[in-house]
Amino acid sequence: MPIAIGRAGLVTGVGLDTAASCAAIRGAIDNFQQTGFRDSSGEWIMGCEVPLPQPWRGEKKLLKMAARAIGQCLGGFDREACEALPLLLCLPELGRPGRLVPDDVRFFGLLEEELGVRFHARSSAVAQGHVSVAVALLQARQMIAEGHARQVLIAAADSMLSGATLADCEARERLLTSENSDGFIPGEGAAALLVQPPGAQAGPQLVCRGLGFALEHAHIDSEEPLRAEGLAEAIRQSLRDAACGESVLEFKIIDASGGQYAFKEATLAFGRIDRTKRSEFDVWHPADCIGEVGAPIGAVMIAVLKAACEKAYARGNNVLLHLGNDDGRRAAMVFSWHAGGS
Repeated sequence: MPIAIGRAGLVTGVGLDTAASCAAIRGAIDNFQQTGFRDSSGEWIMGCEVPLPQPWRGEKKLLKMAARAIGQCLGGFDREACEALPLLLCLPELGRPGRLVPDDVRFFGLLEEELGVRFHARSSAVAQGHVSVAVALLQARQMIAEGHARQVLIAAADSMLSGATLADCEARERLLTSENSDGFIPGEGAAALLVQPPGAQAGPQLVCRGLGFALEHAHIDSEEPLRAEGLAEAIRQSLRDAACGESVLEFKIIDASGGQYAFKEATLAFGRIDRTKRSEFDVWHPADCIGEVGAPIGAVMIAVLKAACEKAYARGNNVLLHLGNDDGRRAAMVFSWHAGGS
């Protein structure tokens, strides 16, 4: 069963709401500035911080960002409606150095207090990094199909702007520093998506038609030669799930945030499944503007696509999105923009 994206909320380094963030990303505007962190050579690390009204830091800032993103999706929801709404909270991988959430259950409770609501008992945390949002979409689809909920809220919050996180990324040569040009710029942010059956509202809508998952053995921290077999398999699964071929795809959005590996993998993987003669095939990567934000990137990509479709600057109606973790987990999603209400 396909599911539709009813609403989206964003809090990023280039905008404190969805409209501002998507407009900045469309215009290729970034907010990269020197952070308060230095690399091992003593040079300042560039980053993309979210400019909240007060100088919150750490877990408190994650709470504020998450609550702000979720709030953009809850207009018109009263306390009773929220209690019938499961929240799937996407967070960074357990054990990641510098993870700002020491206890997922406690963080969930603090978020409910911050929002002043209680969510459905089927709510849970999905601590799987970049692929979290795809996993949450699968769980949401199952909940809606089985009749456990009419709508599901997916939210994500993360920050790479932590001393321990940056030190670990620099040690693995993942971070853009004065000594390494093949790395990412760290960022932070939060995002939320309200998902529902395609017929839940009239008018044009963005629909997730297919989801696919796989494991890449030649991940970035391995010493195996990159063949992109895991990502290619995730894409194949998403196409099978959507009951369509790769020929319908008109462009793609990826989670690449810097460094050659992700771009090479994306090219290799699509080359393994592409059998269509194309004059062009755009590739969007929003992290160019907001930096490496971790767990929210999947929801950011979906929100950017939704805004592009609504404002008619998308490069087509059938789109491939894919995500990957450093540990090899891969996810792919096929989305379609439908002009009608179903």
